Amino acid sequence: MRDSIGIGMAGFGTVGTGVFKNLRANGDLIAQRLGARFEIRRIAVRDASKARDPEAPKELFTTDTDLLLNDPDIQVVIELMGGIEIPLAFVKKAIAAGKIVITGNKALLAEHGQEIFQLAREHRVPVFYEAAVAGGIPIIKVVREAFVGNHFESIHGILNGTCNYILTRMTETGMDYAPALAEARDLGYAEADPTLDINGWDAAHKTIILASLAYGFWVPPENIFVEGIETVTAADIRFANELGYRIKLLATIKSAPGEVVEVRVCPTLIPQGHVLASVNGVFNAVALKGDVVGETLFYGRGAGQDPTSSSVLGDLAEAACALKSSRFCYGFTSHNLYGNCQPTDKTISKYYLRLSVKDQPGVLAEIAGILGAAEIGILSVIQPETEDENAVSLVLMLHDAPFGAMRKSVEVLAKLPCVRDTPALLHVESFS
Repeated sequence: MRDSIGIGMAGFGTVGTGVFKNLRANGDLIAQRLGARFEIRRIAVRDASKARDPEAPKELFTTDTDLLLNDPDIQVVIELMGGIEIPLAFVKKAIAAGKIVITGNKALLAEHGQEIFQLAREHRVPVFYEAAVAGGIPIIKVVREAFVGNHFESIHGILNGTCNYILTRMTETGMDYAPALAEARDLGYAEADPTLDINGWDAAHKTIILASLAYGFWVPPENIFVEGIETVTAADIRFANELGYRIKLLATIKSAPGEVVEVRVCPTLIPQGHVLASVNGVFNAVALKGDVVGETLFYGRGAGQDPTSSSVLGDLAEAACALKSSRFCYGFTSHNLYGNCQPTDKTISKYYLRLSVKDQPGVLAEIAGILGAAEIGILSVIQPETEDENAVSLVLMLHDAPFGAMRKSVEVLAKLPCVRDTPALLHVESFS
C-alpha cells in the first residue's frame, strides 16, 4: 500500500470542511490502522477568495477542477459540490482519468447512477458513496457487502432528519406543521429553502439508492411514489396516536410477488410498538429484513458535518484498499433477480382516511357504499363529538387495498356534497 495517498476535494462546504477537520484530527489513527496516510493536495471551490477554515492552507484552493484530475499525485477525488449537472461532468471526467471517486451526492446517484456505474465498470474505477445515504450510518456497506448472502424481504427507513424533527415536535407538543417547520429552521435543522426535505425527495433519492443496491436493478425515479409531510396536520397526529400509531416520513422498499419491488416514500402510520416509531428528533434509522439474517436495525445521525464526514473517511479507507488490490465490484453490481418496480397503483397497503363531513344521518353509509363498491373494507371508525354540524372529522382505518383503487375512491368522496375540505389519505405500514 502507498505510504501516502493524495486526495483532491471538489467542494468545501459543511461536509468538506468536516472531512478536512476530522482527517487532520484523526489522520495518525487512520494511518496506523491502514498503513497509509491521506494527504489533501488540492481543493476545488467556486470562489477561492471566500473566507474558510483558517487551518486550510490557501495554496490548496483552486477554482479549476481539472487541476485535480490532471495531477498524477492525486489518486482519489471526493465530490462534495452539490447539485447534479456540474458534479456529473466532474465525476465522469474523474472516472475516465482513472481517479477513484468518493461522493456524498444522493441526487446525482439517484438520477444518474446507472450511467456512472456503467462508466466505472468500463474504466475499472471504484465509486464509493457511503455518505449519500443516512449520514453516519454505514448502510451502503451493509447492503452491498455485509448482507451479500441475503435476499432482502424489506427495507424500511426514516431517512430525513428535518421531517423527522418536525413530526416529532408535532407529536410531542400538539403544534401544527407550520410552527414546527419554523422551529426546525431556527435550530438549523431545516434549510432556508427546505423544499427537497419536506416534499419527500431528499429521502426518495436515498431510497432509490438502497432499493437499487438491494434488488439489483437501477430504480427509475419516475417509478416510485413520493409524497411529503406538508399536508400532515396536528389532527392527523392526534388521531393516529389514539389509534396506536405514530406518523413518520417512511421509506418503504419490499419485494412483491412476480419479481417486482414496491418502492414508496410518504407519511405513514407506524404501530407505536415498532422500533421505528420511537426514532425521534433528527435521527435516522433503517430496519432491514433478510431471509438469512432476519430483522436488523441501524440507527444514528443521518446528517450533519461530523456524521457525514465519518462516512467519507470510511470510504477513504475503502479507496486505500482498492489502490492496493484489484476489485471486481466498482460500486454497483446488477444481479438480475428483480427487474421492475410495482406500478404505484398496484401497490397494496392499509390506509388512514380522514374526512371533514357534515354531521347528518346517512353520511357514513354513503361513504361506506363508495368504498365498498371499490372492494375496500373498513377496519374501524372514529367520529369525535362536536357542536359544529357543518364540519366534523370522520377517521376511517381501511383494509389492504390497491393504491389505485384507493386514490380513485378518495377522488369520488371529495366530490360528495357532505364532504368539506380535501380528504387526508395516509399509508399504514404493518411490517408483516
